[in-house]
Amino acid sequence: MLQRRSRRNAIFRGPGGAVLAVVVLAVIAVVAAALDSPPPPVAGQARVSDGDSFRLGEKRIRLLGLDAPELAQSCTAADGRTWPCGRAARDRMAQFLAAGPADCRPEDTDQYERLLATCSVGGHDLGATMVAEGLAISAGRYWTEEAAARNHRLGIWAGDFDAPRTWRDDHPRPQGISGWLSALGL
Repeated sequence: MLQRRSRRNAIFRGPGGAVLAVVVLAVIAVVAAALDSPPPPVAGQARVSDGDSFRLGEKRIRLLGLDAPELAQSCTAADGRTWPCGRAARDRMAQFLAAGPADCRPEDTDQYERLLATCSVGGHDLGATMVAEGLAISAGRYWTEEAAARNHRLGIWAGDFDAPRTWRDDHPRPQGISGWLSALGL
């Protein structure tokens, strides 16, 4: 038994064994990187979905690092009036997307098979701009932009609002056709 173990380990002994071990590890690293590589970049004219997502051809894109109010979400202005902050975020995103083709660098996909990406139009980072204008909160990126929007009381920061995640949790989407019919009052 001892003799067999020493034969197995003999492959990796000496200078040639060290090189072989490095080569084996390099091959494993290359295979792992290829299996875990991000999706390729995508670009083109986009169609808005809401304040942090859109379609680029048949691909659905969700911007990374921010969370915009949901389309049906309302916020409270400084004077106490409610305003449709979700629609305002969507409309502003539509304006950015109308300015030219979107250039997106996907990093991953989510559970809904959307590409999770950082995107720009005309060299302007869409996520940074939405957060800087107070139409989205930072969610892992864009902390500086959020702090500036808060300090200047821009957009949602001018009054009161529920964080988009909290709003989604409190307003679950209807499931199935009967859920949608009941949501429509039918």
